[in-house]
Amino acid sequence: MEDSDVESSVNFSVLNHRMKDWEIIAIPITAIIIAELLLYMGKLQAGISLHVLIPLGLAASSMWMRESNLSFALETLAMLPILRLVNISMPVFTPMTLYLFIYIYTPLLIPIFIVIRHQKITLEELGVKFDKLHLYIPVAMIAGYVIAIAEYNTITVHSLIPDASAENLFKIAVIMLFFVGLVEEIIFRSLLQNRLQTSFGMTRGLLVTGILFGIMHSGYGTLYEIAVTGIAGIVIGYMFQKTGSLPLIALTHGFVNICLFGLIPLMGYGLGLV
Repeated sequence: MEDSDVESSVNFSVLNHRMKDWEIIAIPITAIIIAELLLYMGKLQAGISLHVLIPLGLAASSMWMRESNLSFALETLAMLPILRLVNISMPVFTPMTLYLFIYIYTPLLIPIFIVIRHQKITLEELGVKFDKLHLYIPVAMIAGYVIAIAEYNTITVHSLIPDASAENLFKIAVIMLFFVGLVEEIIFRSLLQNRLQTSFGMTRGLLVTGILFGIMHSGYGTLYEIAVTGIAGIVIGYMFQKTGSLPLIALTHGFVNICLFGLIPLMGYGLGLV
């Protein structure tokens, strides 16, 4: 769907202008961007407060909307403030930063399950398919490495593992592939991108999702990282758009983090091969 000027599924108007679905969805998107920018500028109380209010507002608004892509899109958008709030509020249970990702991303499986069940999303819509996986694995590794190189040149990164032993590489691989990569890709691509593409159109939906993906990485404190991550989000989103494969993009995302937070800081750009 390239035409984003679809009729609104709710009778909502401002100054006699009946708002289209994408115009309504743009309101919480703008609020999320503002909240992230507040955090980026160090306005923690204001940013966190806005992130708390956004899901509450989305929940209230969905009460007067019939089930539609609009209400489903708003419901899915509420997961982004939840992701940020869980990230900020999670206490440190272990001195090893790597394990913190488990505590952050495991609770997110609950809202993911609720959204999938409420919206009756099928495995096919999520992109759970394993055909051509033998082709996708090398593609994911190459794409992940290239994106990691770009990000490594924009932020100061320290390895999350002390050395490149088989045990530590296994740990970072499991956490980055099955917790960070899988969970974030379900949220941003399987759920959010699919909804935004229906409301904004395929191209605009892809771009908006990529921008949100970049903005949600404002915690690194650099505009360059937001820009690079946003571009990476668009690239990964395009891969999902063309293949519909969740394993492909989850692997790509996972390999980005394995290289960025493990292999490159320890072994250099050549990963110990050259």
